[in-house]
Amino acid sequence: MIRTIDDSISVAPQLEPEDMATLAAQGFGFVINNRPEGEESGQPSNASIRAAAEAAGLGYAEIPTVMGGMTRAQVDEMATALGATDRPVLAFCRSGTRSCNLWALAEASRGGDPEALIAKGAAAGYDLSGIRPLLDQLSGRG
Repeated sequence: MIRTIDDSISVAPQLEPEDMATLAAQGFGFVINNRPEGEESGQPSNASIRAAAEAAGLGYAEIPTVMGGMTRAQVDEMATALGATDRPVLAFCRSGTRSCNLWALAEASRGGDPEALIAKGAAAGYDLSGIRPLLDQLSGRG
């Protein structure tokens, strides 16, 4: 189930290679995979998803993260990926939570207002209050 955070970003649980053409048809321009390779048995390989995304005309980035272990480098990579297209981005992980958290941290690092980011996350069904101190720090408001 895709959850829209705003016009520029949505998040989702695990995507399959066969989802890529549909995502392109829905107007997405870029897919970000936040799952580590082999995190769960049966999960499609990053290479298979990348190949399908590129075949569908989508940009693609792999930024594997684990909950509670996101690094500044991953935040910076996410910020770069988010700025790589003017079309909507879809980020995914096992449930969508890591992708939402990483999106918020990346946006804060680009000057986003923590309160607004938390509100957007909440509207999409994600509680970002636990990372508020990091959002404040990254945005320069902490």
